[in-house]
Amino acid sequence: MKYPAKILVAWAEAIGGNKKLRDWLLGSEYKELGLFVFALYHNEEARTWLMKNGFSHLMATITGAEGDKKAIAWLETNGYRPLAKVALVGDGDEDAFTWLKVNAHAELALVAKRIEAVKNQIERDNEDHHSINKYG
Repeated sequence: MKYPAKILVAWAEAIGGNKKLRDWLLGSEYKELGLFVFALYHNEEARTWLMKNGFSHLMATITGAEGDKKAIAWLETNGYRPLAKVALVGDGDEDAFTWLKVNAHAELALVAKRIEAVKNQIERDNEDHHSINKYG
């Protein structure tokens, strides 16, 4: 999985809520990164698309961030150690964040923190019985 640094930064911004960049990704050769954003917000069509189109590693990153230890192990076993660390950061692991920075994955560290923020916001919204589920 090789993406230019500027694409990883655009991906992080899209995850963080920049709809213009998300839509740009969807219309680019990096469509999977735009769909990742929808999948992160529990869009089942996007999740299915990732799995059916050869991006199971991106879906495993999402489910790993959601606490699925088998997904993290799968990423590690299949040569996606940096994405395994992204997933761990998404689930609150600060040691994994340090690993990304120390191992020259600064853009992925940014992506990971954006995933963590989105996941935490979704969890807060789901726990708030006064809010309507806006992600489903």
